[in-house]
Parts: sequence; structure tokens; C-alpha cells
Amino acid sequence: MLYQIVRLFFMIILKMLYRVKVHGRENIPGRKPFIICSNHISWWDPVAIGAAFPGSYRIHFMAKKELFSNFIFSYLLRKACAFPLNRKDADYAAIRKAYQLLEDRQVLGLFPEGSRSKSGKLQKPYNGAALIAVRSGVPVLPVAINGPYRLFKPLHLFIGPPFVLPPLNYNQKEGKKAQLEKMSHHIMGHIKDLLPEYSKN
Repeated sequence: MLYQIVRLFFMIILKMLYRVKVHGRENIPGRKPFIICSNHISWWDPVAIGAAFPGSYRIHFMAKKELFSNFIFSYLLRKACAFPLNRKDADYAAIRKAYQLLEDRQVLGLFPEGSRSKSGKLQKPYNGAALIAVRSGVPVLPVAINGPYRLFKPLHLFIGPPFVLPPLNYNQKEGKKAQLEKMSHHIMGHIKDLLPEYSKN
């Protein structure tokens, strides 16, 4: 219940302040689970994505653990379906949580770049999103946020067709890393193709 109230509140705020326009809603899978992978330009991004999807889709975002240090803010984040991630180390608890959510047929929200881009340009991705996607076998839904966030200026969200990453096939640890890096760039390529500034080139 609280999730829907928070979602409605922020949807109204975003519509009023940023005139959010969503393109490609027809690409949203009718069945769950799936993983949303998006570029990251603002702390508003999870809110904008959550508001862009129908209310029946609860999106569980990984969020840096520092945001959970305040009791009240931590409570609200958890009620909004966010869960903490330690970005400074391999957070196996967060990864297990992600797998469990997908096994429970939920929607997972990830930012492959790991942190916000100060310039708004796409950054080099980490391999975490690709690892979760390939190991779970669920579809990846690319989302591109075309900013910047400017008051009373249109903010466009583009949702692309879902795709599935192939299974890992390697003999050595180095081979696994190389494949995951390739898959990570493949995910970012789908996001890049949705952004007008890149698709025109």
C-alpha cells in the first residue's frame, strides 16, 4: 500500500516538475520476472523509472548502502522496495537477494554503470548486472533516460525491446571475466541505441 502511495506522489511531482514522457511502454514484458537496466544520471532515476511503469510492476532497485544509514530514510526505501548494496566490495548478500527476487517472479532494477554520470554521458559498465542476468536467465529490459533533469522541461524515458543474454561458456577465470565484460557492453549498447544523441550518429 505504501509503495503505491509513494509511487503516485512522485509520479505527480515528476509530471509537474519535469514533464516526464515515456516512449516504448509496449515493450514492457507482460510476464515477470525481468531485469530493468538503465543509464544513471540522477538520484531521481529510480523514481522516474518506477513512475513510468504500470502500478502492478513493483521494481526492486539496488541502492548504495549509505542511503540506509538513516532509520527513517531506510524505512521508506525498504517500503519502496529498495535494498542495500555495498559498492566497495563484492556484496554477495545483495546478489543473493537479487536472485531470490527473480525466483519469486519480481522485477529487478539495476544501473550497470554503478554510479551516476556527472556529465550525463554513458560510463563504462560493471559486470554485476550482466552476471545476474546471465545466471538467472531472465530477460533484460533496456531503459534510457534522456536528461538532464531541468525544471518544467521535458524528460524522456525510452524503453527498448527485452532480450536474453546467452549462457556463459568458458574454461578459465579470465575467460569468464572477458565474457561478462562483453555482455556488460552489450547491455549498454542496447541502452545507447535508445538515446537520440547516440542513435543519430
